[in-house]
Amino acid sequence: MRARSLVVIAALSVFALSACGSRVNDSGTPSGSLTQGGGVNTVSDTGVTANDIKIGVIVGLTSPLGPETFSGSLYGAKAYFDALNAAGGVNGRKVTVVQCDDHGSGPDNSACVRKLVDDEKVFALAGVSAFDYAGAPYLNSKGVPDVGGQPTSNAYDQYPHLYSIYGSYYPRDGKRPGYDGKLYAGTENYRWLKDNLSTRVAGVVYYNVAPSQRYAQSVADGLRHEGYTVVEKEINYFAPNFDAAVLDMKARGADVIFDAMEDNGNLSLCKSMQAQGLTVKAKVTTSQGWTDTFGKTFADTPGCRNTTYAISTTRNYNDTNYPAVARFRADMAKYQPAREGKLSIWTLEGYASALWLTDAMKSCDADLTRVCVEKYLNRPQDYNGDDLLTARNFTKLATPPDSDTNCINVVKWEDPAGSGKGGWVTQVKDMNTTCFTVPNLPYPAE
Repeated sequence: MRARSLVVIAALSVFALSACGSRVNDSGTPSGSLTQGGGVNTVSDTGVTANDIKIGVIVGLTSPLGPETFSGSLYGAKAYFDALNAAGGVNGRKVTVVQCDDHGSGPDNSACVRKLVDDEKVFALAGVSAFDYAGAPYLNSKGVPDVGGQPTSNAYDQYPHLYSIYGSYYPRDGKRPGYDGKLYAGTENYRWLKDNLSTRVAGVVYYNVAPSQRYAQSVADGLRHEGYTVVEKEINYFAPNFDAAVLDMKARGADVIFDAMEDNGNLSLCKSMQAQGLTVKAKVTTSQGWTDTFGKTFADTPGCRNTTYAISTTRNYNDTNYPAVARFRADMAKYQPAREGKLSIWTLEGYASALWLTDAMKSCDADLTRVCVEKYLNRPQDYNGDDLLTARNFTKLATPPDSDTNCINVVKWEDPAGSGKGGWVTQVKDMNTTCFTVPNLPYPAE
């Protein structure tokens, strides 16, 4: 179990930081409708016929990390494409989804990429959630666009034909990720907690392994920039003693807790907080923890569970008062009914990645080519996925900005929600107006 958890920590660390370092602004551009017309379709590019578009998806369905860890984006993408096909497809072309299970393995990921590119000859990828995207260099060398469902590796910060669901201003020139091996994150999450919950003393709990340490250091740096007193607690991964860490944080007045650990570590931390009487205003999880199953996983720690917050740049999938969210829920219920009760923010972002790729394909009318799709993806206008996403783009900047204006969505787990089943409840009036101009802080890509 410990060996398996180590790779989860690495994935959590990369994901949490890559999500923070996105290109996010406070204006949006609506995306297109499900159907459109125009022109006579031709065999215009690899993976495209007059009647069909072949799209690939890579996820880790049978990885050692479990069937749910890196699969949510697949179900969202498939639901979107099924609904798209039912509405007529893209200019009359239906989308055929070809999925490949990379087992959470780098070599198997490379095999999946070659299978999809060389054997299946897919036009593009969407909804990808690859723990080790070892096939990214080959995919990029073939000029295959990938609008990723979840950028759980640094590949989306490195290669020009890979497009993170979070947008990016990095050079993505195929060399080192980010700016010469450095990525950047804002401090908007810490600012919101400080302004809205009056948090002042932050505990940061992490393992004595490199990925966990790197992520924790970035969190601690951001907190200090926002004026927090930071209590850093390193846990011996192979002989953890959470009680000692919790008692010290309690003695030093910690009122908000961040961590760089997997679910097992988080659960142990919450159990220790409950046993030692440490109550906080907020226990902050990464958006990977933003799932329907969170309540069941933390059933034995209700105090910790009901102070857990998650922060992202995507609509809450429970907020069906927004038309695009209501459409997502209806499409999931119709085309992926087995996922009811297993939804996650990653499922919604997989759906949004399929939407973004589809809007790019629609812009090409009958003459659908990869060059045309990437022209749309690289345009300077912001994109918001029918208001599922805060506004973002792929406008490259020569140097990292000293500051940026980032907009966020904040949710909190509440047991009474969902007619007593529990669920995530939005804590901001609107994510498009919950925006902060904050410093951009560097952290190492690897």
